[in-house]
Order: sequence, then structure tokens, then C-alpha cells
Amino acid sequence: MTMSGKERAVLRADANRLQATVHAGQQGLSNALIRSLDDALRTHELVKVQLGKQVDLPAKEAARQLAGATRSVVIQVIGKTATLYRHNPSLERKPGALPPWKA
Repeated sequence: MTMSGKERAVLRADANRLQATVHAGQQGLSNALIRSLDDALRTHELVKVQLGKQVDLPAKEAARQLAGATRSVVIQVIGKTATLYRHNPSLERKPGALPPWKA
């Protein structure tokens, strides 16, 4: 999935107000974490992931691996927090309605 710089900038701005939905804890980048992230992306599309100290990888590499495992796009990585996005065409959208991460 390719995104323009403008699309990415809009998502980065929206992500500023989000709290981390998924937390990588003692298990690191486990299958359970990937399933949890996949569910969050399916319902919200734009998701913040808090990477704990137990994650052995640099944050950018961990975000890249999570994006690959969930077929999503890394929007930004700040410190130990990564923001990922995956469009879900099956989500019901009403004209003029807020995106799912703002609702």
C-alpha cells in the first residue's frame, strides 16, 4: 500500500490525539500481540502501539515487522511508540462521518 506524503501527514496529525491501543509487553512481538494489533486495525484503522522495554529490536525495526505481519503501513515512530494504519474497505461509512479512529 503506497501513500502520498499528504495522506501520511493527515494521519500523523490525527494520531497525536490517540492513546496507545496495543501494548507490547514481556512477550515482545508475539503472535498474541500481532492478533491483537490485527483486530485493532480492523476496527479502528489507525492504531498506536506502545513498545515495552522487553522488545529487543529498535522501535523502527519492530514497527516495520509489525506492519509486515499485519499488512499495514507505518505512519510514524516516536520513541517507543509506533503508529500503524490499514484501510478496511468493509467498515460501514456514512457520507460526512468521522473516520473510525475519531468516532
